[in-house]
Amino acid sequence: MSNLQLEDYIVATYLVHGRGGDFHKKAQGIAVGLTVGSWTDLPAERQERMKKHLGHVVSVQELGSDEQGTVKALLKIAYPTINFTPDLPAVLTSVFGKLSMDGAIKLIDLDFPAEFTKNFPGPKFGIEGVRNRLGVQNRPLLMSIFKSCIGYDTDTLAELFYQQALGGVDLVKDDEIFFDDTYAPFEKRIEACLKAADRASAETGKKVLYAANLTAPVTEIVDKAKRAVQAGANALLLNVLAYGYDVLHRLAADPEVNVPIMAHPALAGALYPSPQYGISAPVVLGKLMRLAGADLVLYPSPYGSVAMERAETLAIAEELRKPKEVLKPAFPVPSAGIHPGLVPQLYNDLGNDQVINAGGGIHGHPGGSAAGGRAFVAAIDAVIQGRTLEDAAKDSAELAKALELWGGK
Repeated sequence: MSNLQLEDYIVATYLVHGRGGDFHKKAQGIAVGLTVGSWTDLPAERQERMKKHLGHVVSVQELGSDEQGTVKALLKIAYPTINFTPDLPAVLTSVFGKLSMDGAIKLIDLDFPAEFTKNFPGPKFGIEGVRNRLGVQNRPLLMSIFKSCIGYDTDTLAELFYQQALGGVDLVKDDEIFFDDTYAPFEKRIEACLKAADRASAETGKKVLYAANLTAPVTEIVDKAKRAVQAGANALLLNVLAYGYDVLHRLAADPEVNVPIMAHPALAGALYPSPQYGISAPVVLGKLMRLAGADLVLYPSPYGSVAMERAETLAIAEELRKPKEVLKPAFPVPSAGIHPGLVPQLYNDLGNDQVINAGGGIHGHPGGSAAGGRAFVAAIDAVIQGRTLEDAAKDSAELAKALELWGGK
């Protein structure tokens, strides 16, 4: 396809598994079937009119077979951007809607041309904007997760927030399953937690962002986000895959929702883990989250009970942070199984521009949540200074206790 001008096309890459057969024919069937529907049986006049809408095979690369005789191939198909409205539901429905049900085929990449990408908000704040809001440069950020939210009243949640903020964290987020706020109404909870943040800041000297879980019917969610901002919210958490990428898109594009948005990966496990089906993790949790407007993106770390392969976690971070012509970079937030002893490994993998995110690694500290936060702060300071954690633990009783409990890495 040497004459194809790819700046006018979205290119999808698929990994196909089969027992052999003609992969070139399959690729051609996808290119035509997911665009104009049929081609060779169209009259010449109709072909001329439809040519601008026709998909094209960019390449077919056969990868050989495994021990069971399953043959694999990479297919690259180019879809004209003229076929799409500028939203991710249109793209995903077209390039992988019914195709996702056509046997063992996985969508492993999507390449968007710059002109099409300009239709999307991307991160409103991105890494630099979040750092500027916190006044923190040149180190990883630290986030704590509410261990539990459900059933607690506003005052209790505010006190729990205070203990986390007192430990020196930069961000605190709600539990993603916190929907019923009968005991702690959304706006009142935001106001109370931000007052707790101010109390803690008076002692620590640090600002804290609170990512309140944004939930509502999709017809109401943008208005609720605006009410949150009016109540003083300085960040929001969204279960993006449950609500849809387009909801994130609309929130990020709205000038009145002028706070960072954190994307939670709930439901992602239904999409990426299979080697033969679904959509790859770097696309689901990296490329599409950034395109739709997430400033920070949580995803499974290689360490916890919902662990992801290290190579995949690094690929997600790469998609979130690599230079783009029109999109700001977003913070990668590897999550689950993180404790202070892992900070050197995290720093070695991802450097400064990441959020170190902990739940049990903070709340499980024998000294309580504030002590758990201080253990992480000491560990982060150590790696920045080039010290070992064992050396830093001589100056931090909290870090020493954390290493005794969880060990190092």
